[in-house]
Amino acid sequence: MDLGRVTDNEPRSVTDEERDAAVLVPVVEREDGPYLLFTKRADHLGEHPGQMSFPGGGREPQDDDLWDTALREANEEIGLRPDEVERVGRLDDIRTVTNYSVTPFVVRIPDRVYEPDEREVAEIALLPVSAMIDRKNYESERRDHPHYGDIVIHYFHVDGYTVWGATGRIVVQLLELTTEWSAPERIDRFVDTDPDLR
Repeated sequence: MDLGRVTDNEPRSVTDEERDAAVLVPVVEREDGPYLLFTKRADHLGEHPGQMSFPGGGREPQDDDLWDTALREANEEIGLRPDEVERVGRLDDIRTVTNYSVTPFVVRIPDRVYEPDEREVAEIALLPVSAMIDRKNYESERRDHPHYGDIVIHYFHVDGYTVWGATGRIVVQLLELTTEWSAPERIDRFVDTDPDLR
């Protein structure tokens, strides 16, 4: 991964959604290559239960800015201390079906054991970038969304986990920016409007 391309990236901002949120996109360097750290959201959460996500969440009044939001949430969710985080850069803001504008910050973090906060996080997973760029582990579908129109959903199936939705879109931009991988133009399937997306 060439993370320098993230540092040089000029991200697009989304400023017209109802709520703001921020996530860290944590990169862990190991001898066999880079890994991305994901959290699996607890099943009892009201929004996106059981889905794979990056550490982060909604901005609170006490947060100075969205960087503070991402650091605070990551500390709460997995015990990542702010002084352990090396900021690399930002990816484009994305819109979510829950009316958030999400700002993703790419960071380097130490390769250590992190402790999930059971109130929010069911599991922590480190997935190798080498597997995420393997075409056998990727598929896509096109959906007719009731609010956003024609959208493409990206799925990464790695080590028994499936990364998709907003997190999948963040991963696509990260991989396209930092590796030779790009999302195939050919869409694997078309799905009628998903009632879960209303």
